Amino acid sequence: MKIAIASDHAGYRLKTEVAALVKQLGHEVTDFGTHSEESVDYPDFAVKVARAVSQGESDRGILVCGTGLGMSIAANKVKGIRAVTCGDTFSARASREHNDANVLCLGARVTGSGLALDIVKTWLETEFLGGRHARRVQKISELESC
Repeated sequence: MKIAIASDHAGYRLKTEVAALVKQLGHEVTDFGTHSEESVDYPDFAVKVARAVSQGESDRGILVCGTGLGMSIAANKVKGIRAVTCGDTFSARASREHNDANVLCLGARVTGSGLALDIVKTWLETEFLGGRHARRVQKISELESC
């Protein structure tokens, strides 16, 4: 898979660990920045990943900031994006199986590195179940025109 990845300054260190894991798992990574711990505005990076996913340039995206919340809010403004903030592997699995989440957001200040990497691995390895869940995801997509 092609995975778009980005972070703000608070998520920079964890993003580098996540990118290394994603590559180790055999996926292609496109890093949209930031490339240091110098203060930046997270929406600028969230939109880059969200657009790459929504336009089909990447299959999925991963965003990292202090809490994962701001990145999720910003990414979800882009049509076709279903971004989720996960702090555990159960939610990561469910977000893929039930919601077909296409962007994962992580909080570097609230989730330790080891758990974050487990979340990423689970999220990347889990497929959408479809079936009754597809109807619900379609209803979410229809809300984008409200």
